[in-house]
Amino acid sequence: MFVCDVNRAEGERTAGSMGAVFIPLDVASEESWKAALSAVLERTGRLDVLVNNAGINVRKNIEEMSVESFDAMFAVNVRGPFLGIKHSLPIMRAAGGGVILNMSSICGLVGHRYTNEAYTTTKGALTLLTKSVAVRYAKDNIRCNSVHPSTVETALVQAMLKDPERRAERLGEVPLGRLAGATDVANALVYLASDEASFINGAAIPVDGGLTAG
Repeated sequence: MFVCDVNRAEGERTAGSMGAVFIPLDVASEESWKAALSAVLERTGRLDVLVNNAGINVRKNIEEMSVESFDAMFAVNVRGPFLGIKHSLPIMRAAGGGVILNMSSICGLVGHRYTNEAYTTTKGALTLLTKSVAVRYAKDNIRCNSVHPSTVETALVQAMLKDPERRAERLGEVPLGRLAGATDVANALVYLASDEASFINGAAIPVDGGLTAG
């Protein structure tokens, strides 16, 4: 297992906690993707599963969003997965197949009143990139699916939702009445990467407590 991050200290900490190998990666850079995947091949000779998990969000609405921020979000949230998929496909094809998992969001399925338009646009693009790859490369035994969490209970979110009213707003939109946990999202990824999900391809899987069902 490999963990990639543009922040070496953070990446090494995460990799260490998982018993994984850290590889530096700037997802917006094609050369960085080539180097990272070469390092994977040197160690294992194959790539079975790619999880595109990097993402950023500049929290400003469309009237306040600068073009530079918009472009930065697209570079990480869309160009990153695009490049990862582009350079992983030949490796997976040579091995006889593989699984690609893209971390989207409920904002890749619906408009969300608490989320800015630029972020929603990037996640919508990722949803359709997933489906496009799924239908074209299924012939190579490569499956591609996307996972769509609602707000996940992380340290960053806890700080963001310190205000009880703001937290109540987020909880109020989830029929199950709680925020998603990191384990909820991880379990969905593990299932989709497994042989038990061998006939699931091109799906957009909500992990949202029913938020997008309403």
